[in-house]
Amino acid sequence: MTESPIDESVDRTSCDEGPILVWFRRDLRLSDNPALTWAAGTGRPVIPAFILDEDTGDTAVGNASRWWLHCSLHALEDSLRELGCRIIFRRGPAGHELSALIRESGASSVVWNRLYDPATLARDRQIKAQFKGKGIAARSFNAALLFEPWTVKTGGGSPYRVFTPFWRCCLKLGFRMPGPAVSRLQVPKQWPESDMINDWSLLPIPDIGAKLCRNWRPGEKEAHNRLDDFLRNAVKNYHECREYPGKPGTSRLSPHLHFGEIGPRQIASAIDVCEPGPGPDAFLREIGWREFSHHLLYHNPAMETKNLRPAFDRMPWCTDSTNLKCWRQGRTGYPLVDAGMRELAATGWMHNRVRMIAASFLTKHLLMDWRAGADWFLDALVDADRANNSAGWQWVAGSGADAAPYHRIFNPIVQSRRFDEAGNYLRAWVPELSSLPDEFIHSPWTAPQTVLSHAGVQLGKTYPFPIVDHMAARERALAASRSLDRPEGGIDR
Repeated sequence: MTESPIDESVDRTSCDEGPILVWFRRDLRLSDNPALTWAAGTGRPVIPAFILDEDTGDTAVGNASRWWLHCSLHALEDSLRELGCRIIFRRGPAGHELSALIRESGASSVVWNRLYDPATLARDRQIKAQFKGKGIAARSFNAALLFEPWTVKTGGGSPYRVFTPFWRCCLKLGFRMPGPAVSRLQVPKQWPESDMINDWSLLPIPDIGAKLCRNWRPGEKEAHNRLDDFLRNAVKNYHECREYPGKPGTSRLSPHLHFGEIGPRQIASAIDVCEPGPGPDAFLREIGWREFSHHLLYHNPAMETKNLRPAFDRMPWCTDSTNLKCWRQGRTGYPLVDAGMRELAATGWMHNRVRMIAASFLTKHLLMDWRAGADWFLDALVDADRANNSAGWQWVAGSGADAAPYHRIFNPIVQSRRFDEAGNYLRAWVPELSSLPDEFIHSPWTAPQTVLSHAGVQLGKTYPFPIVDHMAARERALAASRSLDRPEGGIDR
């Protein structure tokens, strides 16, 4: 799809009268929110609304992201209350609930900010068509991306399939400035009935929720606090420190960005006023990768479940449920992989380099289908984003549009020594190995028995033996790649 799917033509018989419904989705902020700004600028009463449409799944996927949504909606409710406004919560199919709100409120317009995943696009087109013949104005805006997916094209007019030229084109096009925060809203005389968020059962079991609360504070205000802190203290050296999971070198903005508590234009604008250098450039490039992922999903609607490279349909994936369980639980016997999976379980987040290594381990060492890993990440991540998730997993697996070669196989031992030399990250998340010397903590099975005993490590009891041998697994993965008629090779021997 290369042309705009947006139809803003409406029957305007009654569009200029009555309240305006502002339908919040993954844009849970008051600043740089084009739909809300447009509604406020009309001077008409504004009725903010959020609909938990679980049939489409455009808001939250797994347990961790549902917890984030719960907290973020409360934060948005508080922000609107500071303006003397409210927000109406409803649960059910969005078209049905919007129609009910229009009947109950007398609203003559509905506005929202666009999302670009295939299921949401299809639903939104249906809703616009539904309202068009009823004299209800339905308008949508772009708040989620730097560019509409159909506006970034190659010289031949087709979508980009490789990131670097895509990002070069984006930089050449330039970014729009973000909009200001809405500071005043006209409110209706009567409000429709609202659900209570606490009745939606979005929160996971208490101990998981407690862990997430210790690590995160959802909401627009915290998103800006986190961005400001990152720009003051870390962005200058981001290009170097981002690779080291044991250092505070990343922004941890991804869940805030996913739920729209902050927008990409706001981040790009903030980076633009930083002192130029490789750190800010590298961070902006990460925003570009997110952009690329969303454009890929828009142009390839089946990307979440279908290999972008058809040759991978012949990949002889394994289906060992025991190995998959060990990977999920952080019990593979490879400390860096296990540390990442345990960090994910405890915080709903994982350092990006470790995500790549854990994903490579599943798809290359264990030869398991990337979709099994993608599903697990969607359930466990607070920043569970369908576009980023599927693009990232396909990149690692080698099946994506702009993918790492399948024969690129991360050696988890070499990666651990290179990016966590002193073992700080390992000791934080695999504490049963914390007393091992730096020399052996990356591969405890190579330690002499006296060293293991002194450190209180019993392989096979307190910490598992490796579930696969690196070199044997590597050769098996290369054999699988040869079956796809792909060249042999490798790194990190």
